[in-house]
Amino acid sequence: MTVAVIVKGWPRLSETFIAQEVLGLERRGLRQVIVSLRQPTDTAVHELNYRVTAPVLYLPEYLHDAPGRVARAVWAARRRPGWSRAVSAWTADLRRDPTRNRARRFGQACVLAAELPADVTWLHSHFLHTPASVARYAALLTGLPWSFSAHAKDIWTSPDWDKREKLAEAHWGVTCTALGHAHLAALAPEAGQMELGRVELLYHGLDFARFPDPPAARPPRDGSDPADPVLLLSVGRAVEKKGLDLVLDALARLPPNLHWRWLHVGGGERLATLKEQAERLGLTGRVEWLGAKAQDAVITQYRRADLFVLPCRTARDGDRDGLPNVLMEAQAQALPCVSTRAAAVPELIEDGVTGLLVEPEDVPALAAALESLIRTPARRAALGTAGAARVRRDFGCDAGIDRLYRRFTGDEGHTNVTASAPCCALHP
Repeated sequence: MTVAVIVKGWPRLSETFIAQEVLGLERRGLRQVIVSLRQPTDTAVHELNYRVTAPVLYLPEYLHDAPGRVARAVWAARRRPGWSRAVSAWTADLRRDPTRNRARRFGQACVLAAELPADVTWLHSHFLHTPASVARYAALLTGLPWSFSAHAKDIWTSPDWDKREKLAEAHWGVTCTALGHAHLAALAPEAGQMELGRVELLYHGLDFARFPDPPAARPPRDGSDPADPVLLLSVGRAVEKKGLDLVLDALARLPPNLHWRWLHVGGGERLATLKEQAERLGLTGRVEWLGAKAQDAVITQYRRADLFVLPCRTARDGDRDGLPNVLMEAQAQALPCVSTRAAAVPELIEDGVTGLLVEPEDVPALAAALESLIRTPARRAALGTAGAARVRRDFGCDAGIDRLYRRFTGDEGHTNVTASAPCCALHP
């Protein structure tokens, strides 16, 4: 079979988990076509994306940018047997969500239905919001089955009526946190469907072959030497749910004679605001804004740093993280992590054992946790070692990708992984 994998954009620096999955399925023998709702915007590209050989079909991001293409697709769609059902579903959605975005998704679905390669037998969307809307409308037009992977923002910011209808119509779905799974279970159209495997919990995990072994040891910095400050690291887009403004507020509370430096990797809409905040707090000389980086450069920063901090929170619009991959990546390098009891973070980090957790929005507690670990390199080392052991034991990528392969192919008893190229042997 050939699966059309519908994504928001390809490639994207912030979605290595999707590239990892696509490549893992490809290495298992599954043919895929990547369908992107928009052109790429990141200036850097992960080396991982270059390893994917699946062709990419870019849909028109805005319908007015390709009026002829859209008109031909709509005309062709009108002659399909599924036209009436698709239009009925779309107009019902449009009454509840009368936005240009809703109209755009139906137009993109028509283009997808018109231009889908003839050998495609399945549609699969990453994210349960707009990509799943395109997949759903295209499935109604073409008669093809569809499935989804739900992640974070798509679960928590989509209206319940939209999720219920997609849960009812999709053949199956997966989601990457127990928290998200429980939420979708409550919206399932029939009691027990979650337990029967209609929607499954599959952690993304990591392909540890893409990561070097953790450093044998880190320098025993304790914040006492101004010439050798403790290096704190955060990796993530500058958006509200990442809590990067809380990091700055917490750092401003640390004693002036404690020597540290904070490194941030990532772009994002709030980056300028964060820089202004750092200047207002008098922290500019102790903060380094590294910008968005490809993963090999990010790994270098994990290995360079002494402590990782990401105080996740629920944003005012309801957006929140699932289980941030950067926490798993940091732990894979034995980098001790400080985060919050938000989203699915406690599914990975056990407070005081494999990292430290504070309550979301609690700046004094965050400052206290940072100060404690800055001053105690031995405790940092112990937490980092325990975190690395846990993530490498329980959060590998193979099990989830094996399960997806079986769902797509209907082969519940076998996994077609060649001995020369298993999922977790993709990088030297």
